[in-house]
Amino acid sequence: MTPIALTIAGSDSGGGAGIQADLKAFSALGVYGASVITALTAQNTRAVTRVEPASPAMISAQIAAVFDDLDIHAVKLGMLGGVEAIRTVADGLQGRPMPIVLDPVMVAKSGDALLPDEAVATLRAVMLPIATLLTPNLPEAARLLDCAPATNEVEMQDQGRALMALGAKAVLMKGGHGAGQTCTDLLITAEGTQILTAPRRATRNTHGTGCTLSAAIAAGLAQGLDLPQAVTRAHAYLQGAIAAADTLTIGHGNGPVHHFHAVWPHV
Repeated sequence: MTPIALTIAGSDSGGGAGIQADLKAFSALGVYGASVITALTAQNTRAVTRVEPASPAMISAQIAAVFDDLDIHAVKLGMLGGVEAIRTVADGLQGRPMPIVLDPVMVAKSGDALLPDEAVATLRAVMLPIATLLTPNLPEAARLLDCAPATNEVEMQDQGRALMALGAKAVLMKGGHGAGQTCTDLLITAEGTQILTAPRRATRNTHGTGCTLSAAIAAGLAQGLDLPQAVTRAHAYLQGAIAAADTLTIGHGNGPVHHFHAVWPHV
């Protein structure tokens, strides 16, 4: 059976993040990708200049169309937009048995806000309880918990557990916004904590890293990997994509990672 993953997220016209990054990651890892677009963004490597949300009716129709025909094995949730969109997506996924990876996208790499303040409480209330895995970076975890960002592994562990208490079945606390020469992520589950580390690379081409990681995890789950296996493989895949990012010449700002680094190395 062909593994199929669905991404429900915003479109990035620059191609480095959002739906475009998710579909690239799915394809690079051998998974067929379907999509539900929640918003259009006018975006490049330097800025987001306009955001136009899809109507709740259109989001609902896309979800229905995909599930009516495709056998979806995993779902990745990215930029959802406002309160109505979040509730529409939650309703569309209610009762469906496949794993759901929730990347709580709030701010673009350029610093532009992608989730209004009033939508944070809705995301927390209706999306965390259906998430198989929540993948916040340190600022996103802090915003969900209304506290200061974690500054060490103990605080990351505590915040991850607090997010699980709000309903998420597991949490991947991403340490890319931390300090030091090593980036540390913590996969926190009911069974314990797995530590994943990687060297911090000197590159500004990291646009779409969060989207890519969560999509890669969803791809692994769609292929039947268990959660620790899917996270471990996705972590290694993303590190390869970051390491190869500077072989691409895309735009003049924060460029994308190289999703197909194993398929078409830059010559």
